Amino acid sequence: MPNIAYVNGQFSPLEQATISIEDRGFQFGDGVYEVVRTYGGVPFRLYDHLSRLESSARAVSIPVPLSRADWEALIREGLQRSDFVSCLVYIQLTRGVAPRSHLFPSPAKPTVVMTFREISETDGVLRQQGVSVVTLLDLRWGRCSIKSLNLLASVLAKQEASDAGATEAILVKDGLVTEGCSSNVCLVRDGAIITPPLSDQLLAGVTRATVLELARKAGIVVDEREVPQEELTQVDELFLIGTTIEVLPVAALNGVPVGGRTPGPVTQVVSEAFRQCILSETGQLRRSD
Repeated sequence: MPNIAYVNGQFSPLEQATISIEDRGFQFGDGVYEVVRTYGGVPFRLYDHLSRLESSARAVSIPVPLSRADWEALIREGLQRSDFVSCLVYIQLTRGVAPRSHLFPSPAKPTVVMTFREISETDGVLRQQGVSVVTLLDLRWGRCSIKSLNLLASVLAKQEASDAGATEAILVKDGLVTEGCSSNVCLVRDGAIITPPLSDQLLAGVTRATVLELARKAGIVVDEREVPQEELTQVDELFLIGTTIEVLPVAALNGVPVGGRTPGPVTQVVSEAFRQCILSETGQLRRSD
């Protein structure tokens, strides 16, 4: 089946979709976005993602032209058209089309874009052996809690990490860990999970919230606090979480092995709990590694 796009009321094959050259998302990165993962054609925690989309839009004063019921209906139609078992739904909302000017157009007529692409499972070897990460300075803007289209700093950091042979970069600002380029970060020490607290310096990840909730239910202590960079070298386990990667163990940090065996026992517990949560909420269980 083809990858599908939706632009302002019109579904089409992805390669046929177009937007105006004067769309402010293209000209300024003036917009917000969300990424939703489906399992067996069922979106996982869709309303959490839509709530965050609305929050991001409010933060930058972009009107949201659709109700949650409208979003859900369009997403389900796109999923039916694509017919993918596992799909990433990308949702983008911009301030719309207007002659180029830094000032907001009045009235604004937002552009709604969605794409529906098939996604493959994360390599089971990576889940068992873990990935390599590096630390880099966090050079992003000061409102990372907004899921903004402005991702250039993250793109540059991700490429620098890749050039160094790593899968992800853990970003550090003023000596404190914030998050990954496209993931949240969790440390494990003495059986407890440690993760930076929510702030303007990092995104309130939907997977992050789910994993921390599941960890607490499993009796694991969760400590949301500031994490000095040097603490990354003192962990028993380290793992990344996100919509596309789910729960992904880290085997090496800046070329140095992390903790003992990978994945560690706490990582295994939360990863399995997450798998069961997917099964409970979507009726689908991703492939066991």
